[in-house]
Amino acid sequence: MSSVPHVRAPFHNPTPPFAGRRWSSRVYPGDLAQTGWVRSDLAADLHRLAGLPAETSENMVLCASEMFANSVDHSLSGQDPDGRVIRTLHMPTATTVQVAVIDDGWRTDVDASARPEIPERTLAEWAEAERGRGLLLINHLADHWGTRSVLDFPFCEGLGTVTWAEFSLPEFNR
Repeated sequence: MSSVPHVRAPFHNPTPPFAGRRWSSRVYPGDLAQTGWVRSDLAADLHRLAGLPAETSENMVLCASEMFANSVDHSLSGQDPDGRVIRTLHMPTATTVQVAVIDDGWRTDVDASARPEIPERTLAEWAEAERGRGLLLINHLADHWGTRSVLDFPFCEGLGTVTWAEFSLPEFNR
């Protein structure tokens, strides 16, 4: 079996950025083995954006794969055999691109009230930590990031979490 990742060839010519642009949402099974598809699909979708620097595209793909892995690991998306993760991509403005993942909601076997956040650790603790660097990486690479409930109603709490990361287009693309 080959360990070379599958890369989907882009089938669209790149077009200029514009406010309100949306790409089709993608739905993936809640399985870490799908991470390669998440990365490949996002890279192909980003190829459709003219003038996006390779570094920005690579940073977005890395952040999206971290968000996907967190959704699978920490929500019902990865625990339930029918669990799913949705990836969205859009441009809130002509100069920003936002990627987000949406999970199936809180697991019952862990602290359900905990929102994704960067753990507070000392440098020594970070050096020894085996987990918890994904959000730190997103915090470093994205211009802005955050989380919110899928639905903003108190009685819907725990039905799903949206984790998003926003990236600015470089000055020369504007």
